[in-house]
Amino acid sequence: MPNKSSAVSTVILKRGSLYLSCALYEKYFAGLDAVILLNRDDHLYIMPVRNTSGGGYLLKLKNSSGDRVIIAPDFFREHGLDDFQERGIDVYWDQDMAALKAEALFNTAN
Repeated sequence: MPNKSSAVSTVILKRGSLYLSCALYEKYFAGLDAVILLNRDDHLYIMPVRNTSGGGYLLKLKNSSGDRVIIAPDFFREHGLDDFQERGIDVYWDQDMAALKAEALFNTAN
């Protein structure tokens, strides 16, 4: 069983983009420009990328408050989440995967 090392936070999925608050970005991705999105066993993992030459999705600055957006409609469409309905997604830091995790997100897509 994964180790939940932190409290649950919420990200917003809307039109193929994930929206992260400044606080969430600073806590887990401070100073980083990209993440990898991974679907493993129907869970979404948002993994930090230390070297952007390795690829990944950009953590774009959304506003002057420091909120970030990950624009990834191709990823979510590929995994059955291409609707335009806005949804809040609970995430927590999974120490075993070194990533933010949304449990069973893709279970609801099928």
